[in-house]
Amino acid sequence: MNNSLLSRITIDPAQCGGRPCIRGMRIRVVDVLDLMAQGLGTQEVLEEMPDLELEDILAALQFAARRLDHPVLAA
Repeated sequence: MNNSLLSRITIDPAQCGGRPCIRGMRIRVVDVLDLMAQGLGTQEVLEEMPDLELEDILAALQFAARRLDHPVLAA
C-alpha cells in the first residue's frame, strides 16, 4: 500500500457530507471514479479537473480498491 498516495485522500465531516475528497478540495473520490467509469482516461480527467494531479487520480483508484478489498466470511 502506498501511504503517500492515500494521504491525498481526506475525509472531513464538514465537507461534502463527509465523503472522501482529494487533498481537502471539494473534488470527491467518486467524482474522479465516475469520470473514469464513463470512459475518460487519466489525461482527460486532468483536463476536466485542472486542480487535480496524476497522483490524485492514482490515489482515488487505490482508495477505492482498498475499500472494496475485504473478505466475506461464511458462517
